Amino acid sequence: MPSRTSEAKAPAAEDGEGQSRSIAAVERAMDVLLYFGRSGRPDLGVTEIATALDLTKAAVHRILTALRSRELITVDPSTRRYALGHAAVTLGRAYLARTDLRAMAGPELRGLAAETGETATLSLRRGDTRLYVDQVVPEQELRLDVNIGIPYPLHAGSSSKAFLAFVDDDELDVYLERHRLDEITDRTITDPAKLRKELAAIRKRGYATSRGERQPGATSIAAPVYDHDGHVVAVVSVAGPVGRFKPDSPELSKSLLKATGRISAQLGYSGA
Repeated sequence: MPSRTSEAKAPAAEDGEGQSRSIAAVERAMDVLLYFGRSGRPDLGVTEIATALDLTKAAVHRILTALRSRELITVDPSTRRYALGHAAVTLGRAYLARTDLRAMAGPELRGLAAETGETATLSLRRGDTRLYVDQVVPEQELRLDVNIGIPYPLHAGSSSKAFLAFVDDDELDVYLERHRLDEITDRTITDPAKLRKELAAIRKRGYATSRGERQPGATSIAAPVYDHDGHVVAVVSVAGPVGRFKPDSPELSKSLLKATGRISAQLGYSGA
């Protein structure tokens, strides 16, 4: 006859095993979710995820289904490829509201706005788009204000081009295959060959400029912010009205690159 001691321990052992399985399942789900963030791709397939994380396709399917139920992941029905969902973006914004790049970049934006008398902005990338997350607007009667949180394509405007210029060749090829270069204004670059040439020039000099490519009557200059791995994680820009603001000024580009360099250093970028 089993002792009372052994009978009492059996449920506890079973509970411990169940808890361990639950923790392992949560860890796998977190691994999948985090892989979307570090892959650098706008969307992923089940096979890619399974191979990268050494999981079975069945396990990945189960995890993605659970993440979709909480809107952390979304799927394109036509391609069956998965991307971060609205809830993941909400989590990202919650992080940004705490210790985020906005806190790091804030002093630099204020400094650039004070130095130039124009609007300084901070942009982040979201998949195949980018959006403004912060701005400092000068005290001028004629000034530019940007729309915070609105997604814009990556081919038009200095901030967008500053992101697209620093992706690898394969990712650029995929972007150009997937997206038409729509004409937002009559100055938008819509020829892929011309855009490639422009992006190569941006990579060489380290910053992008725009004259009415996304917004008529506006001109701007933008430069990337790098993390400790050398990846572009944000873009800082200065923008003003055409006729008053000169984005090609050597002093302006020097000031902008110094500002983005200081932010990048806070993120561990060595500048190599």
